[in-house]
Amino acid sequence: MSVNDILAWAAANQAMALGGVFLLSLLLFLFTRFGIARGIVSLAARSASKIDDILVRNLQPARIAWMAPLALIYTLAILFPGYEKLIQKASLFIILWLSVFTLSGLLNAINELYENRPNYRGVSIQSYLDIAKILFVLVAIVLSVTLLTGESPVVLLTGLGALTAVLLLIFQNTILSLVASIKIAAHDLIKEGDWIEVPSYDADGDVVNISLHTIKIRNFDMTYTVIPTYKIVDVAFKNWRGMKESGGRRIQRSLSVDMISIKFCDPEMLERLSRIDLIHNFVLEKIKQIEAYRLEHQDHYDSPLDGPQITNIEVFRVYIAAYLRTRADIHKESMPFLVRVLAPTPTGLPVELYIFANTTDWATYELIQAEIFDHLLGAAPNFDLRVFQEPTGLDFSSFARSLTSS
Repeated sequence: MSVNDILAWAAANQAMALGGVFLLSLLLFLFTRFGIARGIVSLAARSASKIDDILVRNLQPARIAWMAPLALIYTLAILFPGYEKLIQKASLFIILWLSVFTLSGLLNAINELYENRPNYRGVSIQSYLDIAKILFVLVAIVLSVTLLTGESPVVLLTGLGALTAVLLLIFQNTILSLVASIKIAAHDLIKEGDWIEVPSYDADGDVVNISLHTIKIRNFDMTYTVIPTYKIVDVAFKNWRGMKESGGRRIQRSLSVDMISIKFCDPEMLERLSRIDLIHNFVLEKIKQIEAYRLEHQDHYDSPLDGPQITNIEVFRVYIAAYLRTRADIHKESMPFLVRVLAPTPTGLPVELYIFANTTDWATYELIQAEIFDHLLGAAPNFDLRVFQEPTGLDFSSFARSLTSS
């Protein structure tokens, strides 16, 4: 039977031809959907590789299975001369958008495969893939209008030229986000995995996703902050990546010493402090200097203001530095290492530590910091120093009792 005979038979038996096309399309769909597509999913599940799992999850073979029966319907549309153009346009329209969704899924798979690489360093390409998705959709819209109207794409694009201002207004945020994404990538401002602070958006946490339009941040309280991509280059933010890459995290904290407890060390105190191993040599050297000066100027020596005297706060500072140098979890040479006294305040004399722990892990860093200051708070009384603290209710009640008893 020739093609002309089939066409003549279909023209004479439209109902039977329609039923035959429907039956063939259904059988083809069942074969592609439950045979080929399910087989691909099953093979991917059995494979040890994760690549095919990602491709299957994003491409969705069950959705692609629709293309085979649609292609068949498009081909057999000639059996219905009165509706051929309509059937072909409808089939091509659906195939076009299924292709767009499939290409979009392929881009999602590419992005996921890229981010799952062992050497992934947080440089996101999702913004560029989002742009490609937008272009696919725009092309599909143009082709859809061309398909439905029968006009040439050139005519349609020429008409769109007059709407440039409107299009720029509609896609304003997209254009700004594209420019911002290029700036972020070119200047290496932010990567996925970076810890950033954006005070104007109350964001403080790790960047979990960078897309064309948004930057998603998981805050440390487990909430999420979503910032428009084009806004991030217009506001001040702090990126802690440098701290993580350096391998050290700063400890800048002080304890306030009650200035009334600061005094010159007498011989008895120096003798007692010399028994502390960490500062033994330092104290002995000071004792020798004081004694040498006293013997040289014994005719007019007036302790404690004459000669190389030393205060308990100075010995305490030397002790702090010596104690910190014994800790293996503190950088001593490659990063700043300071024990300094700040300007006196109404709440005492601040003795500040400006040092760097040799870890960037938050929990470990806090433990190191706590251990250091626990030790220093316990050590201060051994130098006859009092750590300043605001009076409490217990202090006032003790004072009241002392007044009553007197």
